[in-house]
Amino acid sequence: MKSPRLIQIAHEDPRAVRAELLAGLMAPTATIAPKYLYDALGSRLFSAITELPEYYPTRTEAAIFRREMNDMARAIGPVSTLVDLGAGNCEKAARLFETFRVQRYVAVDISVNYLRDSLACLQREHPEMDMLGVGLDFSASLALPTEIGDGPRCLFYPGSSIGNFTPAEALTFLRQAQAASLGGALLIGVDLVKPVGILEPAYDDPLGVTAAFNRNMLLHLNRLAGTDFDIADWRHVAFFNGAESRIEMHLEALRDATVRWPGGERRFAAGERMHTENSCKWQLDDFAALLQQAGFSRLRHWTDENGWFAVFLGFAAP
Repeated sequence: MKSPRLIQIAHEDPRAVRAELLAGLMAPTATIAPKYLYDALGSRLFSAITELPEYYPTRTEAAIFRREMNDMARAIGPVSTLVDLGAGNCEKAARLFETFRVQRYVAVDISVNYLRDSLACLQREHPEMDMLGVGLDFSASLALPTEIGDGPRCLFYPGSSIGNFTPAEALTFLRQAQAASLGGALLIGVDLVKPVGILEPAYDDPLGVTAAFNRNMLLHLNRLAGTDFDIADWRHVAFFNGAESRIEMHLEALRDATVRWPGGERRFAAGERMHTENSCKWQLDDFAALLQQAGFSRLRHWTDENGWFAVFLGFAAP
C-alpha cells in the first residue's frame, strides 16, 4: 500500500497573523477575514450548521452530485489528477474517485495537520492511488507545488466557498485556478440568488448554531492576537445585502465595549458592527460570464430542481 505524502507550503507566522488581525480591528469598519472562523471548535460548529434544516447548500449540492455525477464524468473524461481545494475531511472528493476514474488525489487545505488522518484513511481504502496533502492558504494565492506533477488537472472547489470572495477577488482566484489547471478543468459549486426568506435563515438559524459559530471567532482572536473580547458583549447579525447580492455576517456590540490587547485598544459603541464574512450569491449567467473572463470555455452547469445551487464545469481555454 502506498503512503500519502504531506507538504506544508507556508507556515503561519504568529506575528504576521497578529498584525493582520489588529489591522482589521483598527480599520474604520472593523473587519476580520472569515478564515479565522475556523479554529477547532469553529470547524465542528460549521459541521453542525450543515446538518441544520435551514442550511440548504450542503445537502443541495450533494443531491446534484448524486443525480448528475455520471454526466459530469462523461463531460470531464478520466481524471489523472484531482486537486481538492479546501479539502477538509476529503469526503466530498472521495465520492468522485470511482466514477471520475481518479489516478492521483491532491488535498489542499490551510494545514496538513487537518488532512493527515483523512488521507491515511483514504489511502487504506484506495491503496494504489497516489495521494498528496498540501498545506496552503490559497485565499491569498493559488500557487500549487511542483510535487503535484505535470499534465492537466481537474480542480475541485465545492461548497460555494467562492462566495467568500468579492466578485473582483473571485475573478483573480479563477484566473489563478485556470493557470493551475495546466490545461485541465475546474468543477466548482456556486450558490445562487434566491428568496430572502430562504437565504437569511440559512445564516441565522433559530437554534443559534450559526450565532455560536460567529461569536466563537472572538475566542479565537483572543488566543491569536491577545485581545480580551467578552463574547457576552456581542451578538450575531446576518442579512442579505441585495445591492451587493451577498449574505453578510457581522458581530454587533450589545453595549459600549472596549477591547484591549498588549499595546493598544479599540472602543466599540453599542450597535457598532464588526464584519466577519460575506457569502456572495450568483445568477447563472453572471457566473458563467465570470468563468469566461477568467479563461474557461466549454462551460456546463447542473442545478437542483429549485434552482438554488449550481455546479459549474469549465475547461481551461487553449
